This record gives sequence, C-alpha cells and structure tokens, in this order.
Amino acid sequence: MQRHKMHSYKRAAQAGEEFEDGAEAQTPEGEQAPENEALRDDARPAENLAENPKEDPAERCRAELEEVRLRAAAEMDNFKKRLSREHEEQLRYAAEKVLRDLLPTLDNLDLALQYGSKNEACRDMLQGVAMTHKLLLEAVTRHGLTRLGEEGEPFTPETQEAVGFEARPDLAPGVVSRVLQRGYKLGDRLLRPAKVMINQ
Repeated sequence: MQRHKMHSYKRAAQAGEEFEDGAEAQTPEGEQAPENEALRDDARPAENLAENPKEDPAERCRAELEEVRLRAAAEMDNFKKRLSREHEEQLRYAAEKVLRDLLPTLDNLDLALQYGSKNEACRDMLQGVAMTHKLLLEAVTRHGLTRLGEEGEPFTPETQEAVGFEARPDLAPGVVSRVLQRGYKLGDRLLRPAKVMINQ
C-alpha cells in the first residue's frame, strides 16, 4: 500500500500535477486545506450568479424611461381635461357680470307693470313697457338666465329667501303667497335668491 502511494506520487510529480489521496487533502489537525476552502468559496458566487443573474442595466433604464413617459402622458391628459373644463365654464358664465348688472332693470320693469296696471291713465304706456320687458327677458333667457319665484309654488330655501308670512285661504300652507323680488339663476349658478312671502 505504501509502495502504491509512492508510485502515485512519482507519476503525479512527473506530470506536474498535485496528488490527492482519494478524499480532500487534510491538514494535520484534520481540517480541510485552505486552498480547497478557497476554491469552494470562489465557486459559490458563480452558483449564486447563475441562480440570480444581475438585471440588465439597459433593460432597467428602458423600464424607468417608460414609467416616466406614462406618468408624463397621464399628467398631460389631466391638464388638458382641466383646461377644457375651465374653458367651458368660462364660456358658460362669461355673461354673468353683464346679466347681474341687468337685474335692477328687470326689477324696475316688473314694478312698472305691477303698479302701472292699477292706473287707467298708464294703460297705453304699459303696453310699450310690457313689450320692452318681454324682449329683454327673452334676450337674457337665451344667455342662460332663469327667473325664480312664482306664487303658489313650494318654498325652496336653496333659491328663495322668506321675508315674512301671510294668510291666504286660496293657497296651501307652506307655499309662496307673494313674490316681492324675483330671483335669477345663470345655468346652475344662483345669482340672486327670490324674496317671497310664505303662506301660513
């Protein structure tokens, strides 16, 4: 057995190779040789690299750029929609200031028709006033202005302001018994609530 080992040593020395006695070489204390441990440690990262290969930097860069592009496109789409809504709202309520300034004129025409109808001497003049009132009301209605407040309709605090109570037997309780001042609404926006009396 000893001669066999010696021949193996000689053959390994002539071939320029190291001879290992079957199992891994051992240190005198029975531990593994440091060089073999180093070889096994060097092999571990290669195994881990094969199991979890590193992500391609170019692929990661493309993914990040695509995410930035999608986020920018979404923000631009939201910005366009917001601008469109603001533009539509601006067009819808562009005449608000002008119509608001015309409300006192409509009030005066209403008062002229209301109190002038009681005087026989003003009857002929009231026909012209009534025609002017009608034309003006039709014009502002085309721009989205709506009148609020009618006798006999239910009281709605969202569009009407109650200034008092009165008793009228010909009307149901809780309805508008008299309109003191018309209210107006432009589209969905309340310009002025109607001032009304409530029937008890």
